[in-house]
Amino acid sequence: QVQLVESGGGLVQAGGSLRLSCAASGRTFSSYTVAWFRQAPGKEREFVAANSWSGSTYYADSVKGRFTISRDNAKTTVYLQMNSLKPEDTAVYYCAVTRNPHYGTSRGWYDYWGQGTQVTVSS
Repeated sequence: QVQLVESGGGLVQAGGSLRLSCAASGRTFSSYTVAWFRQAPGKEREFVAANSWSGSTYYADSVKGRFTISRDNAKTTVYLQMNSLKPEDTAVYYCAVTRNPHYGTSRGWYDYWGQGTQVTVSS
């Protein structure tokens, strides 16, 4: 069992930045592929970014060049640095992990989820 706790969400103006954190329990964190998803009101949860256990990173086209996913295995924490935020980035952001060494973009690919943190970008 892995527990994930997100933090760092909040209200920011368009063009601003936020850094989300996701603290994970468990001693085998370094062997997990980690990801961020988001869900806006009335929409499906969508893939944002992933970091495989080998260190490779992947991004949705909508955030490429603006968001950066990173991890600190010693702290068992994954981060999402979000720059140049837009109102359409407003959503609840979730972190998720899987033991699969490859990333996936569907919800079912991931085994454990956090409770989410709200990000609101005002225009």
